Amino acid sequence: MVRMALIGCGRISYKHIEAIEKNMEKVELVAVCDISKEKALKRAEEFKEKTGKDVKIYIDYKNMLENESFDMVAIATESGKHYAISTFFLKKGKHVLVEKPMALSTKEMKEMVKLSIKNKVKLGVCHQNRYNDPIVELKKKIDSGEFGKLNYGSINVRWYRDENYYKQAPWRGTWSMDGGSLMNQCIHGIDLLIWMLGNPIKVYGKIRNFVHPYIEAEDFGSAIVEFENGSIGIIEGTTTVYPKNFEESLAIFGEKGSAEIGGLAVNKVNLWRFENNDNINIGGKDPDTVYGFGHTKLYSEFIKSIENDTEFLINGKSGSMAPSIVLAIYKSYKEGMPVNLPVEFSTEQMKGINLGNLQ
Repeated sequence: MVRMALIGCGRISYKHIEAIEKNMEKVELVAVCDISKEKALKRAEEFKEKTGKDVKIYIDYKNMLENESFDMVAIATESGKHYAISTFFLKKGKHVLVEKPMALSTKEMKEMVKLSIKNKVKLGVCHQNRYNDPIVELKKKIDSGEFGKLNYGSINVRWYRDENYYKQAPWRGTWSMDGGSLMNQCIHGIDLLIWMLGNPIKVYGKIRNFVHPYIEAEDFGSAIVEFENGSIGIIEGTTTVYPKNFEESLAIFGEKGSAEIGGLAVNKVNLWRFENNDNINIGGKDPDTVYGFGHTKLYSEFIKSIENDTEFLINGKSGSMAPSIVLAIYKSYKEGMPVNLPVEFSTEQMKGINLGNLQ
């Protein structure tokens, strides 16, 4: 039984509570922590209602460590706090499962990976859409060579966020704590695109702020990505699709196969054509939210990697690829030219950059 604590009890944390509840034969939640005692209490009450089990409540994660015994932490705080909290616990020899993006600078992500290796603990990143059933089947098709030569792929995240979304949590859309539509909303899709097409080597990006003048960062981003195998990736991520979320779709095209997984959060098969076999027996339905269904399986696999001391699918190195691509897009826009990977960059370096917003 892996003992754990949850840090951050805001918007996304209910998916962690749900995943913990569904993995209770493997994991025990001993504490929840948030700087807002009310938020921590709400999650603790939800967990007790679902499971009948009490958990301790803390407003300071350092104080929590002094008073509780646990093996791992899940971090679901604001993006800008991921690095500091993760490194604190990695240095203390605790396994860390951190929400996306794992950090907001390439330097910080490299340090997190080094610390996990040095202290022989697991570092995992929550890119739960890798566990969507159609995505799993798509990856099998690529790995089996049934696409033949990979030509290109695209990720389209066409969602909507209104002013109230940003007012609810003022850290959203800021360069110091978040980034924009690419870093916050599109990053799961970018992770999938990289997972399918391989090692990215060059990025050319454009970003804009079309209709959200009250935030610093972009509400629209696009990019062309060149991959080592010669394939091309196309990225589109926006929060401007009025009046509500439309789709998140991933498409892959090769010489002998074409596929697109769409729906609200890459969970439905829209296109599935292959030279030898174009049948797929996978249902698909839209989840209640864009967070999808994947956190439960992600938790199961992360806990298994702790128990068996095996490599987690979305470890620190793998989980750093998507935010690194986003940072490369930002750098490309700032410099007005393509950039070669890897890059050294952070969201802080975007402060003061004009995005054409309506001010």
